[in-house]
Order: sequence, then C-alpha cells, then structure tokens
Amino acid sequence: MKKYNIKINGTEYSVKIKNVENKIVNLTVNDVPYEVEVEGITTNPTRLTTKEIHKPTLQSIEPVIKPKISSGKAYELRSPLPGVVMELKVKEGDAVKAGQLLLVLEAMKMENNIESDRDGIIEKIKAYRGDAVLEGDVLLTIK
Repeated sequence: MKKYNIKINGTEYSVKIKNVENKIVNLTVNDVPYEVEVEGITTNPTRLTTKEIHKPTLQSIEPVIKPKISSGKAYELRSPLPGVVMELKVKEGDAVKAGQLLLVLEAMKMENNIESDRDGIIEKIKAYRGDAVLEGDVLLTIK
C-alpha cells in the first residue's frame, strides 16, 4: 500500500492507494474508502507510477469517485467534500435509479449534483436542507 499526503486548494489529504486493477483504483482519502476509475492507465495493473498522474484543468475534471459499500446491508452515500445541503431531490422510501439526482451540495460557492450510482430505495436521509456536512459524512442510505 502506498501512502501520499497531498494538498488541494490549501486542504491536506491523506491518500492510501490499496491496489490498481485495470482502470479501477481502490484507495482511501482521510480513511474514507473509494473506488476510482482512472482513464489512461496503461501500465501493469499492479503498479501505478507518478508519470501517469497529470495536473487536470477545471475543464477536464469529471469526478468518477464512487464511495464503497460500508458494513451492513445498506449502502451509505457519503459526502465527497465539505459543504451545505442546498436541496434534497428524494425522500425516504423513494425508489431511485443509477444516475438519478439525489441532492445538491454547495461547496466553495459551487453547486455540486450528488447522483446515485445504483438502483435502490432511499432507506434513511441523514442530512437535510441547510445542514453543513464534512467530507465523508453520511448523507443518506440506499437499500
């Protein structure tokens, strides 16, 4: 496992890369597990080098970060960054499809659409309109 301390816009993050297989990287950011799809990896799937990392422009940033399923049967959707919940688009008991907009999170004066990456039923909403959340906080659970 490789460990990196990185700084983005003045905020420090501890990143641990667990493994790389094809285009999928399993890693943790501040101890929150993620599965990240990385375009353009051409090396051996077990080795990721810094030569493959490039500095993205704002136009090229398209997050593909998918939080992993936590322990238990329900999937916990966690906040990808600190911010304020601006709008909820679902309620408990709603059926959702992969790609469906679940909520809008304001972070650094930008609105970020948080979408479902799976089909399921909204089991529990844990962050409501106006709530301030930190990176990694559970926003809702999907069964």
